[in-house]
Amino acid sequence: MHFYHLTIITKDFERSLKFYTEFVGLNVNRYEDVPGKHTLAFLADNAEDTQIEIVSYDAPFTAETKGITICFRTDDVEGMHRKATEMGLNPSEIRSPDPSLHYFYVYDPDRVSIEFKQLD
Repeated sequence: MHFYHLTIITKDFERSLKFYTEFVGLNVNRYEDVPGKHTLAFLADNAEDTQIEIVSYDAPFTAETKGITICFRTDDVEGMHRKATEMGLNPSEIRSPDPSLHYFYVYDPDRVSIEFKQLD
């Protein structure tokens, strides 16, 4: 079995698109705007191993994001932390429970917990 994608239902499509493209660094692979129905984008890393679909429905739709954390592996946790701070994303402190593990958390625009982890 292969994990295909994760869908996040967002209240503010443009804000979420900016978060995942400009901050996380994912690319838009597919974009669809169906007036009166929805707007969606499939986002992926360069290898297309990680896919996230963000969707905004035109009709009222409620989704819960409690208990969800998405973790991205990075080679530069300090650089990502600096970028999060510069973008006003209020990241947690960088935690290093052992010398080979460094990580921090930030919330996306819909309060989904996003973790950035560096493994040395």
